[in-house]
Amino acid sequence: MTPYLEVQHLSKSFGALQLFTNISFSIGEGQKVGLIAKNGTGKSTLLSIIAGKEGYDSGNIVFRKDLKVGILEQTPVFNPDDTVLQACFNHEDDDEKVLRAKQILTQLSIRNLAQRMGELSGGQQKRVALANVLLTEPDLLILDEPTNHLDLQMIEWLEGFLSRGNRTLLMVTHDRFFLDRVCSVILELDDHTIYTYRGNYAYYLEKRQERIDNRRAEIARANNLYRTELDWMRRMPQARGHKARYREEAFYELEKIAKQRLEERQMRLKATNVYIGSKIFECQYISKSFGDTIITKDFYYNFSRFEKMGIVGGNGTGKSTFLKMLLGILQPDEGKIVIGDTVRFGYFSQEGLQVNEQQKVIDIITDIADYVDLGGGRKLSASQLLQYFLFTPEQQYNYVYKLSGGERRKLYLCTVLMHNPNFLVLDEPTNDLDIITLQILEEYLQDFPGCVIVVSHDRYFTDKVVDHLLVFHGQGDIKDFPGSYSQYREWEKIAEQDKADTAKKQPASSATSAQKKASVRQKSADQPRRLTYKEKLEMASLEGEISQLEDEQKELEDALCSGTLSVDALTEKSKRLAALKDELDEKTMRWLELSEIGS
Repeated sequence: MTPYLEVQHLSKSFGALQLFTNISFSIGEGQKVGLIAKNGTGKSTLLSIIAGKEGYDSGNIVFRKDLKVGILEQTPVFNPDDTVLQACFNHEDDDEKVLRAKQILTQLSIRNLAQRMGELSGGQQKRVALANVLLTEPDLLILDEPTNHLDLQMIEWLEGFLSRGNRTLLMVTHDRFFLDRVCSVILELDDHTIYTYRGNYAYYLEKRQERIDNRRAEIARANNLYRTELDWMRRMPQARGHKARYREEAFYELEKIAKQRLEERQMRLKATNVYIGSKIFECQYISKSFGDTIITKDFYYNFSRFEKMGIVGGNGTGKSTFLKMLLGILQPDEGKIVIGDTVRFGYFSQEGLQVNEQQKVIDIITDIADYVDLGGGRKLSASQLLQYFLFTPEQQYNYVYKLSGGERRKLYLCTVLMHNPNFLVLDEPTNDLDIITLQILEEYLQDFPGCVIVVSHDRYFTDKVVDHLLVFHGQGDIKDFPGSYSQYREWEKIAEQDKADTAKKQPASSATSAQKKASVRQKSADQPRRLTYKEKLEMASLEGEISQLEDEQKELEDALCSGTLSVDALTEKSKRLAALKDELDEKTMRWLELSEIGS
């Protein structure tokens, strides 16, 4: 394997904050490497150092000679007067490249190549930057949060694009499905050092737990020995011989291990003091549009108590607008939304936290409340809530301006929860959050005794948290799906395949069947053998059976599209549809064989 990049004994600190010390790793040709770490521990800084945009304290970074590197930054910057096309090609005009640019930009929902970059949203600019780096076809791709601002269809397209061929890749992402399906190596930056796992995300989880268990056992052994050696140190006189001095030096090394503290996962935070009445909210035939873009049209929905709903759909289909109508930030053009008297919303928006950056983290939270009442006499202080979401006591007294992007998102989340809402409305809560924080948030929402609506492109997160989905197809087409996102995609693929197969052959349809029969008979006009009486009976029977199977197929498809099935019924009917398709194919093939013989 040809080495593309070697990081040798690299160290970096900001004042007293040490990010990493003496780390080393390499990336070879064709490897797809994911970098994982907690917020604020130096992931983006490491990528910036590798990209040559930031200095470091010591070590070396060695690229293969003449290596072409493409870099996607977390927040790309463009000339606002450049067009999309100019931003992609640095003002070059190449017909072949333009054609390829249109293909990739269309996949990322950027269609107006003449639009000025200054007119695009931050998310659209990130997608143009992603297209830009893909179009340069570099030897090594370095991507910082490539799935942010992509909808689910775009992410699945990007998964396929990056997985194909012998591309070499180093990326930071918190999308666990993406890591699992794209990456072959996981690097974990933890405790100022780097750990390498040669496998996908599932393999990393398994081996990381083994590492933690082994380290925990090592610390336990060191503690047992430390107590013995500490007693010896206290009894020994100050004047010591050579052997005693050697044992003393070993004692101090042992002490370092014994006093290590592995970060333990927090206990699950379960509140019992959240009350919400039986009436939550009712969308009474609401309609909303912006020009020709329809968000909702005569949409009715009655939200149930303790419901946990996910909202998915392409960018621009109206997901965030729907949330803003629910919260009263926007008003529908027609109809109304009636909210229950006991509902207290907690809203986590895409816009992020707007606070005084000169304030300390703990002060931001205590300005809201000193504690949250969990019920049963239990209270959670502001400091405890922050610690639950992995803000150490030292970090709690940091100023806001010192926080990383991910730490700001965590702080914003804590401000929402500190208000003690009984209905959480979360618009893309997973952006920029590290994987450990995502796991904590998942557990919090699973145990949350109120209502939850989540808009998220994180498929892993959505599967863990929600009971069912509202799927926004655009132009007011909204369907309720009773299951997780993974179940929805499985059902959708089955439906798409079945639709394609049905379009190819419809023997029971009178016109299509007649055309097929005429075509086959024409081809077999010179066949000397004719059908036997038994074969004629079989063929007549097959036509009736095929017709019945197609009727059943249509009934199954209608039921699966209705949005009224339970998860169990959905699974059962999806399985039957697959089996029915095989049976239908088998009988159709036999009918074609008989029809070729002629009658």
